[in-house]
Parts: sequence; structure tokens; C-alpha cells
Amino acid sequence: MKVHFIAIGGSAMHNLAIALHKKEFTVTGSDDEIFEPSKSRLANYKLLPENWGWYPEKITTDIDAIILGMHARLDNPELIKAQNLGVKIFSYPEYIYEQTKDKIRVVIGGSHGKTTTTSMIMHVLKENNIDFDYMVGAQIEGFETMVKLTKEARIAIFEGDEYLSSPIDRRPKFHLYHPNIALLTGIAWDHINVFPTFENYVSQFESFIDLIQANGNLIYFEEDEEIQKIIQKRRTDIQYIAYGTHPFFIKENKTSLKTKNGDYPLAIFGKHNLQNLMGAYHICKQLKLSDNQFYTAIQSFSGAAKRLQILAKNENCVVFQDFAHSPSKLKATTEAVKRQYPNRRLIACMELHTFSSLKKEFLPQYKHSMSLADEAIVYFNPKTIEHKKLEPITTEQVTEAFGTVNLKVYIDSEKMKQDLLSMEFKNANVLLMSSGNFSGVNLLQLAENITIKS
Repeated sequence: MKVHFIAIGGSAMHNLAIALHKKEFTVTGSDDEIFEPSKSRLANYKLLPENWGWYPEKITTDIDAIILGMHARLDNPELIKAQNLGVKIFSYPEYIYEQTKDKIRVVIGGSHGKTTTTSMIMHVLKENNIDFDYMVGAQIEGFETMVKLTKEARIAIFEGDEYLSSPIDRRPKFHLYHPNIALLTGIAWDHINVFPTFENYVSQFESFIDLIQANGNLIYFEEDEEIQKIIQKRRTDIQYIAYGTHPFFIKENKTSLKTKNGDYPLAIFGKHNLQNLMGAYHICKQLKLSDNQFYTAIQSFSGAAKRLQILAKNENCVVFQDFAHSPSKLKATTEAVKRQYPNRRLIACMELHTFSSLKKEFLPQYKHSMSLADEAIVYFNPKTIEHKKLEPITTEQVTEAFGTVNLKVYIDSEKMKQDLLSMEFKNANVLLMSSGNFSGVNLLQLAENITIKS
């Protein structure tokens, strides 16, 4: 097979390119800019384009498939050439389905916890020497790439993102996988630029349920009110399996699972992660793993990248980095650290960085999302707002929206960093939450400086 990637440098796109290369496909690609780590990883497999830019002469009728990334525009010259030639064009989720349509497809959907739940399942399967294909949205320890496609594996595990598939395919990605086993972690409004109303957003999850294959399974978090609403109209040809929070206890800042066969200490913590773990447990049970196989393997799961990842620590202080940026993720992550370390002060810093979070109409969704922090910091860059062509917001609007007494709002990342480093860190933890990097702050260096001070 010969495939060509338009916008090969994207996070998912370059991983899929590598996966197909490993499957002995002939892979080419183009992009107008490629950043690390995509650049080095593509170069390592000799897939990095020789020159930046778009070259319609690369598009010929002997190409079996074009895979189109979200970074490409509708007027992309390679896309136009492919359309004119009648070459088959896929989004990357559409092509992943094509490669796995004869396998047992497991899809994890929801507004939060998708990456962690998917990672847990992958970890357990790997520890039990079970072969599987996968697609996940973050780098996972023990896995070289974020996508794997093989001829042999009978199982495929996908993180089901609800964002759009491609510039010419406006369907949410998770609508394209047609799962045999599906999981929903919870529903909290996100991607306001694509789903302008909450009702429109929720309807995407209703459609997701409709797309589960007959005789399949829907595993869902029973405490989520929106999920409870959309499952009231039940399909008769699928099985519904509810889950809650796995029984656990915390002793000396360490979380352990309570099971009928004994206690299992974990490397992870947080009530939201114990919910993710319970969802992963039910997926693994459907895949015929035993309790012993699951619990023995999950003990060594250390989390996905940027999900309560420890950047630096000593006996007085731990600095965590987390991808949390939406209100529900912010609240869950802040609560997790505070409950795990109840006797330590918590300094929580977050960046408003996504389109939704910087939109004035969405800000009230953040009410009390950082209320458990002893000191809360919110940063946003007015230039980012300008770049996204949004209406400006003020520090006063952010302060009012969060509704937290001990909140400081910054628009200067250097000033924020200086003020943060002036704090007292003895017997305190620091939580850095963003889908960005606070406008170029070296978070690893910052974390090391914080622990040195403590």
C-alpha cells in the first residue's frame, strides 16, 4: 500500500505514519512546519519531508490513500489535487478504522479521563503479554509510539476523541470507530468552538452510543448525570455495564485498592483515577482477563505523560504537571492532590490556553474549580486570545468567574514565575496545569527550582 499524509507532523498523524511504515506501507508526507518530538521521530524512520511546504506534484494516481490532518486547510494545493484526481481521502480516525474493521474494537470516550483509562488498559494487556493494536492521545511509558497497527492482533484499543476528524470531515473522531466495546467516563462541556451549545455537545455522545455494534457493550460511569440522561432510552441489542469508584484507602500518602483478594498498592492516586481504573477493569473483564491478571498488572501503572506527572520532588515538596485545563479536569486534579496529601499546602497554577477556556461565555464554567487549593494562580496570555480571534477578557472577569478568594490572576508569565518562586514551599505541593506551557516557561527547570527552595 502507498499512502501520503497531508500535514504529517501532527501528534496523531506522525504516529500513524510511523505505524504504517512499520506495517511495511510506502509512506510519504508533507507539512509546512513540524516541531519536536514529531520532527526527530519522523527523521528516525526516514519519513521527514525534505522540504517544508505543499507540493501537489507529489499527488499521483498510484497513491492508494491520502490521510488528511486537521492542520491542513480546505485550499491546501495537495488536497485540491487529490480531489481532482479522485484519489481516496481519509481522516486519520477513518483510516484507523479501515485498518481494524475485522478486529474487536474497544473505544474509550468521555470529556475527561480518556487518555488515562486507555493507558491503563494498554498497560494491563502488555503486562499480560496480550497483543493488540492501539491509538492513544499521549506518550505512555513502555510504548514507543502512540499508534500501533498490525496484521496479527485481534484487539484494537482506541482513545475516542470527540473533536472533528478533518477539514473535510466534520464528524467527531469517535463516531468513526464503531466499537464492539465502548466506555463513557463522563460528559462535561468542551470544544465550545465546535459545539456552541451544551445540548449540541451532549448529542455527540448519544450518537456514539448509537454507533456501538450490535451485541456490543457500553460501560459507563454511573455517577455522571448527563450519561444517566442519555442512557434512559436503552438499546436492546447491547449490554449496559455501570461502574463507580473502586474501593480504596490512603495511608501515609499512598493509595491502595481494596479487593476481596487483598489490598493492592498503586503508583497513581486521585478519586478520578480510581474511577478510570474501575472502567479499565470492566474493559479488561470483557476481554477475558481475570481479576488477578488485572490487579497484579495495574500496580505498576505510573500514569500517562502530563497526567499528575511528577516533575521534581523531595521530602518537603512535590511538583506535579497535569494536562488539566477544562473545569471538570481542574477540579478533579486539584482534589486528587489535596486528598492524597491532606497535611500539605497546595499551590495550584493553571493556564487558560484552549479556545473554550479563553472564551468569555465559557469562563463561568470554572466556578469553584480550584477552591480546594490553598493558593490558586491563573495565567492567560492576551496575545493568545488575539491569535484565536476571540473577544478580549480581563483579569477581573477571570477572578469573578473562578469565585475563589485566594486567587491571583496573571497575564505576564515571567511575573507569575517570579511570584511563585518567592513563596514558601516547605510542606507544600505545587500543581502546574495546562495544555500549553505558560507561554514558554521551562516547567522542568521551574519544578527543580521550587524543590531546591523547599
